[in-house]
Amino acid sequence: MKNNWLYKHRFLIARRIVQLTILGLYIAGTAYGWNILVGNLSSSKIFDVIPMADPYAVLQMFAAGTMLAIDVLIGAALVVLFYSLIGGRAFCSWVCPMNMVTDLANWIRVKTGLHKDEWQLRISRKTRYWILGLSLVLSFLIAAPAFEFISPISMLHRGLVFGMGFGWLAVLGVFLFDLFVTKNGWCGHLCPLGGFYSIISKPSAIRVKHDADKCTLCMNCKNVCPEKQVLWMVGKESVFVTSGECINCGRCIEVCNDDALNFGLRFKPTKEVKNNA
Repeated sequence: MKNNWLYKHRFLIARRIVQLTILGLYIAGTAYGWNILVGNLSSSKIFDVIPMADPYAVLQMFAAGTMLAIDVLIGAALVVLFYSLIGGRAFCSWVCPMNMVTDLANWIRVKTGLHKDEWQLRISRKTRYWILGLSLVLSFLIAAPAFEFISPISMLHRGLVFGMGFGWLAVLGVFLFDLFVTKNGWCGHLCPLGGFYSIISKPSAIRVKHDADKCTLCMNCKNVCPEKQVLWMVGKESVFVTSGECINCGRCIEVCNDDALNFGLRFKPTKEVKNNA
């Protein structure tokens, strides 16, 4: 079973199903009037009742001095509560459509040998937090949500739902950047939305757990992890990944032949995790 292709890619398959389903529901809401999921990633409603809003976009609008409707504030609060208490930074790997673009670029990098460290530009992962802060300052100065004007995430999602237009240029730019400049460059180094979710998702319950007793230090997990710095404990301690920068994609679990990595609830005692991982 563990050598089965479907099993080895179970989280990748699940992520694609979730991402494409969400996109399909948005498109169906626009094209056919379905009310299951109406709007876009910035602002939408589930069954035309439950509001959902991008909390980072709302934060930019707040900085810009925009008067916000109560349903927008409720929608942003619901999203923050879900990712901060339960899902972690799962938006980046399970919802964001740009993830499929950057994953494709990374797959090509690996297949062509472009993934070698000496063939990429060094960019600090803290850059995304600087961009996050700068976007809020600019939003205040120009009295408008600064990042939303140039966000390739919004361009891609709105383009797929309402028609792409010149949004393809921004998407292509991210793809080429990840392919030729820096591995996981956009999601892992520059995206301020990812930086935002990294900050709010630190308390989340669903986490990858590591069992040091089973680990053989093959390092397959670090080779595939887009945020490999979060796996500092591999081969050292039996603990949960607590960094908010983990995107809960499950790649490390899929490639671990030792069954040393699995998803779990980090509120369980460490001893129980070690015995049942």
